Amino acid sequence: MDPLKLIALDEEDLSVVSSLLQDAVLRVGDMTYVPSQKRFAAVLNRFDWEKAVTEGGKDFRRRRAALRFDRVFGAQLKNVKPRASERVLSLLAVRFEALEPPSGRVTLTFSGDASIQLQVECIEAELRDLGPAWRTHSKPAHPGDEPGAGSEPGAGSS
Repeated sequence: MDPLKLIALDEEDLSVVSSLLQDAVLRVGDMTYVPSQKRFAAVLNRFDWEKAVTEGGKDFRRRRAALRFDRVFGAQLKNVKPRASERVLSLLAVRFEALEPPSGRVTLTFSGDASIQLQVECIEAELRDLGPAWRTHSKPAHPGDEPGAGSEPGAGSS
């Protein structure tokens, strides 16, 4: 699989990034907001849902990836303590809420009722794989993941 290198400039693009990052894990210490550069960045281990679904669910992989948002004017944390740098978070979704288009809020929602809300001038994000994939023995589980439920990301609905 070729490494991803995606740019998101609108809500549709951001929904693609969100689906690729569902169940990514990261340490709190692997995220930063740099106000002087108007940038938020994070390094994550993303689960390769596409391969898991197409390979019949037997070969699970993760890849190290970088997520960057530019034109960020503020960041609010909910249940995320910067000093707890070793705490591991599981990313559930990345969403955009327009305020005065093109500005708005990008929300990174994590399990455990944690989130980061970014005030952005507009959507300007990049997702880039940083290295090769590695095997992992487990697949992220979600409520309703019983066989045939079709609840996995990338699974078609009937």
